[in-house]
Amino acid sequence: MSDGSEDCLVLHVDMDAFYASVVLRGRPELAGLPVVVAGGGDRGVVLCATYPARRRGVASGTPTAQARRCCPDLVVVPPDFPAFAAASAAVFETFSTVTPEVEPLSQEEAFLHVGGARRTATPRALGEVLRARVVERVGITCSVGVAPTRSVAKLASRRAKPDGLVVVPPAEVRGFLDPLDVGELWGVGPSTRARLERMGVTTVADARRLPLELLQAGLGRAGGAQVHALLRGAEGGRLHAAFRPQDRQRSIGSDRTLARDVVDAEELRGVLLGLTLGVTARARRADLVASTVTVRVRYPDFTTVSRARTLAEPTATTRDVHAVAVRLLDDLRDPARAVRLVGVRLGGLRDAAGHAEQLVLDEPERGWRHTDEAADLVRQRFGNAALARATQLGARRSEAPAARVPRAPDPDPVDWWSW
Repeated sequence: MSDGSEDCLVLHVDMDAFYASVVLRGRPELAGLPVVVAGGGDRGVVLCATYPARRRGVASGTPTAQARRCCPDLVVVPPDFPAFAAASAAVFETFSTVTPEVEPLSQEEAFLHVGGARRTATPRALGEVLRARVVERVGITCSVGVAPTRSVAKLASRRAKPDGLVVVPPAEVRGFLDPLDVGELWGVGPSTRARLERMGVTTVADARRLPLELLQAGLGRAGGAQVHALLRGAEGGRLHAAFRPQDRQRSIGSDRTLARDVVDAEELRGVLLGLTLGVTARARRADLVASTVTVRVRYPDFTTVSRARTLAEPTATTRDVHAVAVRLLDDLRDPARAVRLVGVRLGGLRDAAGHAEQLVLDEPERGWRHTDEAADLVRQRFGNAALARATQLGARRSEAPAARVPRAPDPDPVDWWSW
């Protein structure tokens, strides 16, 4: 008997309150309470909030001090980054038991293409099997959207939260999308939504009535075409490559909330060096080189700015990456303002083995890359604290170690940074 999902080839699977669920697996006494995962004391920010906390107005990214004001009985638990990495690896291993075609979006969510797996069960049944396996193997719940395209599947999983499954067959796509605010569409951000509102539309049904030419006049040729497709449940103009086996991580990043606001440039560069040492070491352990470097800064009023630069040659050498990161920091930072947070990210990652290193005349046989490799060996044998650069020693007094974007030890199968 048909369950209506036969033509839905895409599952979007999203863990429910991932970080909080992982931390609370062994804490049944906290079930049903407003709980957040946060580090860095009241200067930190909420990494994840349970659904009871969200109903009280607390969300990811909320400053911890503000979250306590919203919810005086809030329970704050520290992050457990190794546990997050292990849970993510187990989740993606579970995905592969359903289909090899997995497209990761973050540590906790992915698209699964189940066209080949339909021979064994319907997409709805596969989604239910997957939900049960995640609970059994990882001890946390997930929500699943089942639809003919990724954009609709992602919206369906949001509707399914928490711990549910929603199927949107092709014939029901229009009725599912029409009541939604256009800002809910995957790929439509605040700026695009504001432009659409100025055009007199706020719902998907209203926006669908606009001809493609009018959308392109207001949103640009590519933007208008993308929105025109999304309004009809298609993927839009910014398609990823075809579904493929799970890729290696797309980027590696880390940021740090400082224990106090810092205005001194040299101190900030020292903090940046510590972050750069960490991300480049992780890239080298994964045999990756980076093509881009991005630095971001957050001020005490939570205004956040970032800037990126493409490298002349892909690299994972700390000296080269740090030199670019320092220039970015100096370019984007307002010297008159104190800084609350500093972050660095490596992007455009590729296999180091497939990259031909550009030789330079008169370059020494042993250079900074070999220095990094020697330092990596020391830290692997004696621990990260065994070796530090002198410039890091002064910067450490500014750090709030627990308040940072999750950094997981290898293996790091699905670890990228969403800015």
